[in-house]
Amino acid sequence: MTSIEEPRWLSAEERGAWLALSSLVMKLDVALDTQLRRDAGIGHFEYTVLASLSEASGHKLRMSELAVLAHGSLPRLSQAVARLEKRNWVRRAPDPADGRYTFANLTEEGLEKVVATAPGHVEEVRRLIFDPLSKTQVQQLAAIGHRVIRAIDAEG
Repeated sequence: MTSIEEPRWLSAEERGAWLALSSLVMKLDVALDTQLRRDAGIGHFEYTVLASLSEASGHKLRMSELAVLAHGSLPRLSQAVARLEKRNWVRRAPDPADGRYTFANLTEEGLEKVVATAPGHVEEVRRLIFDPLSKTQVQQLAAIGHRVIRAIDAEG
């Protein structure tokens, strides 16, 4: 006979923390997406793709690497890159070293878009996240975030 263990239910304090974190994650993405669409005509995910390419060596990355940096699946990334290609901000090209891979390349127009969009985006991030927190809270937030990410990444 198999023994069924009782679930490790959340305490009232843990449940409150979980609900706050869950709400924060969902509302933050919506708030950043709203600001970027209003001010720059692109979504948060698309901006993350452009920003990741702008920081990469030679302004290019393999699509698989870009998906990891942008925290998206390859199909989602492929759709976003197709939209960015239509605006001439990104170009795809086969990897000359290994044709099984595809590079996403940031164009000059794409770099100009990132440079023009970044100040408003960073101001919104500052307003929503950093302005309400003390320096100590920012340090705690970073430590907590890294710890949770390590637990998530450990699961694969």
